[in-house]
Amino acid sequence: MEENAIPSIPTIDELKQEISLILQETKKDRESLIPILHKLTQRFGYISSQALYEISAQTSIPLAEVFSVATFYRMLPTQQRGRHVILFCESLPCHVVGGRELFQALKAELQLEPGETSKDQKWTFLTTSCLGVCNFGPVISIDGNIHGHLTPESLPEILNKYE
Repeated sequence: MEENAIPSIPTIDELKQEISLILQETKKDRESLIPILHKLTQRFGYISSQALYEISAQTSIPLAEVFSVATFYRMLPTQQRGRHVILFCESLPCHVVGGRELFQALKAELQLEPGETSKDQKWTFLTTSCLGVCNFGPVISIDGNIHGHLTPESLPEILNKYE
C-alpha cells in the first residue's frame, strides 16, 4: 500500500482471497489471530465487518472471539481511517503543560471529535494515554511522526505540512 494512500475497499472475492493467502502463511488457530489481523490491516488499512466474518469462517474461530480481539486493540482499526492519523496525548504530563488548550485547538482546526475521520478522508483524530515522550509535551503524533512542545498557535503550521 502506498504511504498515506487510502486503500480501496476490497470486493468480497478479493477479501476472501487475501485472507486465504494470509492463512497459508500462518496457522489457523487462536494464537495466530493477532498476526492474521495485523496482516489484513497492512493490506487494506483496516479490518471490515466482512473480514471478521471471513476470518471466522476460514479459521473456525468463533466470530465473537475474532470480533473481541479485533476491537480490543487500537492498533487494529475496524473502520477505514483517513490518509493521516493524528494521535493526541491526553496524559497528565501533557495536560499540565497546555494539553487541554491544544486539544481544543486541534478539535476546532480539524472540526472533528476524537474517533472521527474527516469527510474528505484526510484526517482521523484519535486520543492515546501516552506517546512516551513526556518531556516534549504537549505532544501529538501524525502518521507516527512526533510533534512536541506544541501550542494552539503552532498547530496550523504542523497540520499544513501534511497537505
